[in-house]
Amino acid sequence: MPSLYDELLIALHGVWNRRWLALAVAWGVCVAGWLAVSLIPNAYESKAKVFVATQSVIQDKIGISAVEQQKNLDAIRQTLGSAANLEKVVRGTDLAGTVASEADIAARAGSLKDKIAIVSSENNLFEITTTIADSGNSDRANARLANQITQKLLDIFQEENITGNRDETKQGLAFLDQQIAQTGKALADAEKKRVEFNQQFAGILPGAGSIFDRMAAAQTELNQIESQLMGAQSALAAMNGQLAGTPATIPGGSVGGGSPSALAQAQGELASAKARGWTDNHPDVIAMKRQIAAIKAAGGGAANAGSSAPNPAYLSIRSMQAERAAAVNALSARKSQIEADLAAITARQIADPGLASEGERLDRDYDVLKAQYDKLLSDRGEVRLRGDVQSETKGASFRIIDPPSMPTAPASPNRPLLLVGVLIVGIGAGVGTAFMLGQVHPTFPTAARLAKAAGLPVIGTITETLNATQIAERKHKMKLFAGASGALGAACMLLIVVEFIQRGMA
Repeated sequence: MPSLYDELLIALHGVWNRRWLALAVAWGVCVAGWLAVSLIPNAYESKAKVFVATQSVIQDKIGISAVEQQKNLDAIRQTLGSAANLEKVVRGTDLAGTVASEADIAARAGSLKDKIAIVSSENNLFEITTTIADSGNSDRANARLANQITQKLLDIFQEENITGNRDETKQGLAFLDQQIAQTGKALADAEKKRVEFNQQFAGILPGAGSIFDRMAAAQTELNQIESQLMGAQSALAAMNGQLAGTPATIPGGSVGGGSPSALAQAQGELASAKARGWTDNHPDVIAMKRQIAAIKAAGGGAANAGSSAPNPAYLSIRSMQAERAAAVNALSARKSQIEADLAAITARQIADPGLASEGERLDRDYDVLKAQYDKLLSDRGEVRLRGDVQSETKGASFRIIDPPSMPTAPASPNRPLLLVGVLIVGIGAGVGTAFMLGQVHPTFPTAARLAKAAGLPVIGTITETLNATQIAERKHKMKLFAGASGALGAACMLLIVVEFIQRGMA
């Protein structure tokens, strides 16, 4: 440890002997460094923070979810630094006075791209930061320009969300209107061709749809009519059988208080019961027969054989027979008509094999165009509703948390720290230069080092003796050295003071 201490003292002694060289190097490095620091332009930074609320009850009701609204805001944030928006910034700030043509505006907008930062957080907070360091402007102008650019970006951010959706809605509605007009015209043409085809070929069969659909519907109806016709014919045959077994008249007269009208009424009721399908084993039929037998027995067989009266049962069955016959005739006529229509359509298909395919094609084209037309109308209504809701309810609610700040001090560089750093580097460079020079041109500050280097014993050393004049001269040089050294530190402090004064003026 003592040897290390001795080496340190020897090194310091060597530097001290070359102190003027060290001071000169320090001054040279500091002056050059301070000049370089002074040439670095001050960068002024303006920040703004805004909160964006995207929740809307009405928008949720029509399908505009919060996720979709957030995506719209992210898209606005990403496109906020686009060339078009930056050109708006150039035209709306003091930069407009530095451009003379569209090419200058585009160049200015391109240079602003790297000077603007837009950062969003998870809490719907957006921070817009603008940094301006134009060496051609004064500090005051740079600070004001940073504030103007940030404010303009904030205005564009709000404008894009409010009017951007409105412009997008107008463009979408214009496109949909054009498509609706084209599709409507094509739909009208398809409907006209379809009507003409149906009037010419498919008008024979009623109904809707293609020829195959109408033929299938007619065949289904024909099957139903055939089933109904079979039932009606069976009912008519039953009426004919009952009518054949029922007398048209019944004998009249009254004997022993017997009443022909009572007998006729009982026989009529019996005939009506059988017409309804009751058998002879039915309890009511058995009771009616007993009643008729009792009435006949009460008459004693003395009824006048020559008198008779119309049988009401016969008349009732005859009326029901007429109804059944009319139903059979109507069903037969309808069956003949449908069979004739099917035969006519089949004959036309045989004569023109492409008739059915042509009808299918026309119906298919019409259905496709009709579906497209209805979809376009629905989309137009939805787009208009969404656009009105986003415009009237303000798609996003903006609240400025921190307005664009007016910078009063440069954000970079930290000039006082750089000035002090240059001073430290200059002193280090001077000391290092003196030390390295001592290593290149070594001396022997002690007798032991001289003996070690020469390999011979040192008999003795002589101490330097100074007279009064030399002592006064050395004191004068020491004062000069101290003054020059102090001036170096004072120069650094003066530059720092000047920097703060310039900041205050800016």
